[in-house]
Amino acid sequence: MRYQISGKQIDIGEALQIHVRTEMDDILSKYAGRPTEAYVVFSKSGHEYACEAVVHLSTGLTAQATGKAPEIYAAFDSCGEKMDKQLRRYKRRLKDHHKERSQPVELSDAGSYILESRDESDETGDDAVSGMIVAEMETKIPSLSVGEAVMQMEIASAPVLVFRNEKNSGINVVYRRDDGNIGWIDPRTSD
Repeated sequence: MRYQISGKQIDIGEALQIHVRTEMDDILSKYAGRPTEAYVVFSKSGHEYACEAVVHLSTGLTAQATGKAPEIYAAFDSCGEKMDKQLRRYKRRLKDHHKERSQPVELSDAGSYILESRDESDETGDDAVSGMIVAEMETKIPSLSVGEAVMQMEIASAPVLVFRNEKNSGINVVYRRDDGNIGWIDPRTSD
């Protein structure tokens, strides 16, 4: 497995990197089967360290966790505990999806944009309808079943997930509703 361990404006020593690799290997070997890569980023805000970990699994799913603590090792340990809990919760489903899937998840390229937020009081004329693009990025849209998409959204603690439905190859959306349930948008094409 490939690791990328880095710090945002802080130095990450060799001992911490070894600790991260060892602990992540222990966590992932219990649940994930064959993870492909992991990104672990440390940062500091005031007196508190933060650790964010993203692990790409061979099933095509991505697990994410964050942890904060006054010490850098404790921040990683908190992050690791959250990752362990997520993967433990979905262990059976992760293994079932891995057995069904003979090929890795197919990813399609897409553009992702961040638009400037506008106050309602600022709206004047036609320009108020369209916001200014603040950032432009590349993203990947996975080809998943609806069940895998819901699991991916829950593992990543994301409010919404856009995916290509494996059954009909259409672009679908799953999202967490205000009432706590999961919503699924499956656009129909007119014949």
